[in-house]
Amino acid sequence: MRTTKCQLLVTSLCVMLLGLSVATLSTVTHYGLHFTLLSNISLESNSYRVIHHTAFYFGICLSMTLILAALLSSAATVRESQLLTAMGFFCFALAFCGLIPAACWRYTHSTEVEDSMMDVYDLVYEEVRRNASSFRRHELTAIHEAFLCCGKHSPFGDTANVETKTCPSSQVRDVGQDCLQEIRDFLKKHMDLVSTLLGIAIGFTVYGMILTSFLWFSIHFSSNLDRKGKYILR
Repeated sequence: MRTTKCQLLVTSLCVMLLGLSVATLSTVTHYGLHFTLLSNISLESNSYRVIHHTAFYFGICLSMTLILAALLSSAATVRESQLLTAMGFFCFALAFCGLIPAACWRYTHSTEVEDSMMDVYDLVYEEVRRNASSFRRHELTAIHEAFLCCGKHSPFGDTANVETKTCPSSQVRDVGQDCLQEIRDFLKKHMDLVSTLLGIAIGFTVYGMILTSFLWFSIHFSSNLDRKGKYILR
């Protein structure tokens, strides 16, 4: 039982760090320059804004569940409370039930996020190319500065005029990076980090459920054994 308690304490510490990491990643995703810029520009018909806000709230709820599971399991280990152990197990199970759909969504809808982000850029770029709108031109310039890219390969003719007006002065036109490719690469790195964090969190939540259930049975049976073999002197 002592070994189980030590393992559960270490697991709780790791889960708490995971919860803080999920909260940090969710905050960066929601308030980061690259994401907020595209979210503010996107139209209501574009799914990116919905994905952007949903990912933040889901991440915060998941991080709070992980931190709560870590706190309850730590308290249960120290106090050897069956109630706290059961509550810790429930939080681990709740986090697991949220992590599995998130991991599945990550692999089945990864192209949806990528397409929605590139659609935002395409919309702004084509509007500037057709109308040279000053409002959209400022937005396109902001995207170029944020992603350190310059324009895209367009089948509709020469785009040098658009890119000259909207690319950062530090960007040399001949070596300017295609913004669609830069957005794709940036998102791939971010999603790889999300996948890694989800995989680690799933592993620790499963291990936490195993340890809390084992601790609950250990406390339960040791309590029953303590009540046996006692005598009352009259």
